[in-house]
Amino acid sequence: MTQQYRITLLSGDGIGPEIMAVAVKMLERVGQQCDLTFDFQDALMGGVAIDATGSPLPDETLSICRQSDAVLLAAIGGAKWDSLPNHQRPERGLLGLRAGLGLFANLRPATILPQLIDASSLKREVVEGVDIMVVRELTGGIYFGQPRGIFETESGQKRGVNTMVYEDAEVDRIGRVAFETAQKRGGKLCSVDKSNVLEVSQLWRDRMTLLAKDYPDVELSHLYVDNAAMQLLRWPKQFDTIVTGNLFGDILSDAAAMLTGSIGMLPSASLGSAGPGVFEPVHGSAPDIAGQDKANPIAQVLSAAMMLRYGLNQPLAADRLEQAVMTVLDQGYRTGDIMSDGMTLVGCEAMGEALLKALG
Repeated sequence: MTQQYRITLLSGDGIGPEIMAVAVKMLERVGQQCDLTFDFQDALMGGVAIDATGSPLPDETLSICRQSDAVLLAAIGGAKWDSLPNHQRPERGLLGLRAGLGLFANLRPATILPQLIDASSLKREVVEGVDIMVVRELTGGIYFGQPRGIFETESGQKRGVNTMVYEDAEVDRIGRVAFETAQKRGGKLCSVDKSNVLEVSQLWRDRMTLLAKDYPDVELSHLYVDNAAMQLLRWPKQFDTIVTGNLFGDILSDAAAMLTGSIGMLPSASLGSAGPGVFEPVHGSAPDIAGQDKANPIAQVLSAAMMLRYGLNQPLAADRLEQAVMTVLDQGYRTGDIMSDGMTLVGCEAMGEALLKALG
């Protein structure tokens, strides 16, 4: 019996529409192969939404997303909107989407594909075999804490204020996602904080330690965030699953991504307790190459695979997309960001055609 899913597409800005077009074709093809149908609905978010409505996340877009089975997001932002007030910038739309859908858990894999080991800026012996999952808390911490803003003091000075805050329930729910993720992987979880100087991190560490009693099959360790950043570069193979708060996760997940040689290769999933998740590449909108057929669509395709696996519970279809990526890389096709000697340079459209052919 055919399974039907309603998918909201947020193509966004820059290279977003180009890479989204490739992912949609791949989903349509794998749907034919696996008896799945997708009802795609386009909605505005980011800079294009600001231009059209004045808001980076229109109410209509959030409503459409809430009524879908999953949300596939490409990329948002660009220099065109950088001068806007903070509350009107494209990135505020992303924060609003996460909060509006209750997406508190971000899963970002950093896996070294054997075909791209030499694309990493680190030595082969350091990165070969790296397979890390960063679990980042998304809806709390310093990005959402109150009070926040720029205020004038009694002496007439300007003061910028942001508040890092977590309640125990917020830590517990992201902790359980992380422990359960580690159970499905290598059984090792590293919790990253700054508990030597931050009280909020002391609470974080206390709760993670308490949760560990419920997961005796997972080995829990702790690192301060500065040491964790150093260890990611020194010997990343020591890590299996990492869990951390919003700010630290934002930084460390990008650092982990660059172990792979290109941020253009990596997907992510943002999940809540119920309702649709959001699946997106970790790279930006790359406005400098938009419309030039230079974008790498692989991270978008792999984000669609994560959507199938984690959002729609269709692992067979996810496997097919991921295998198509591996096949194309084995065949030597490369976009400019992952190009190396002896490989075949292709653009976004040609890479999409190669992926479709590999999918069959």
